[in-house]
Amino acid sequence: MSSGSADVGQLLTLTVDAQTQVSARWLAPAGARLTYVLAHGAGAGMEHPFMRAVARELAALKVATLRYQFPYLERGAKRPDPPPLCHATVRAAVARAQLLAGPGVLVAGGRSFGGRMTSQAQALQPLPGVRALALLGFPLHPAGKPAQERARHLAHIQLPMLFVQGTRDALAEPALLQQTVTALGARARIYWVNDADHAFHVPARSGQKDAQVRGALLAALTAWMEALS
Repeated sequence: MSSGSADVGQLLTLTVDAQTQVSARWLAPAGARLTYVLAHGAGAGMEHPFMRAVARELAALKVATLRYQFPYLERGAKRPDPPPLCHATVRAAVARAQLLAGPGVLVAGGRSFGGRMTSQAQALQPLPGVRALALLGFPLHPAGKPAQERARHLAHIQLPMLFVQGTRDALAEPALLQQTVTALGARARIYWVNDADHAFHVPARSGQKDAQVRGALLAALTAWMEALS
């Protein structure tokens, strides 16, 4: 594996189709045997501070990352692309990560919307080489509108799945998410982040800083990925 900057990673261009290219960043520490293909949330791209921090801190844990843009943010638009284009972008990112990473464990997923688009892509047609999905803040429903319709496609996924979710996440009522994951059986589990909201922010009364919370959840993610090998 080649490595990029210790902070941002190597800038790449992914070809989604004949009309569409997007940016990506590859960050790989020497000797990494685990790779995480990391999609961004709906409102913030791959250079968001959370995305950069995740890539940097996973690199310190010997996990390579490929984070990338969806086409609408590459164009500077605010409205997400139709799902088929998002799914094609996920596939392009996974294919490039496979080439860059070589042998090892390849996991796909990402933040909120990005994780949802990745899981939808996997449910429609398995992503080549992907061993598991890691979904950070899965958006089970809109804020204030508890429902499970957004999770229906998960039943078609046969890979191991890890849901990393805050207990104060307004987009995933804890009891509903637990019910959803329990129905998926042994292939799915939740890592609960106490007192965290959808952005994995915790209030001062929790006695923790956001960076501590992020470090703990990334350590848990890495341990889960290591167990796949």
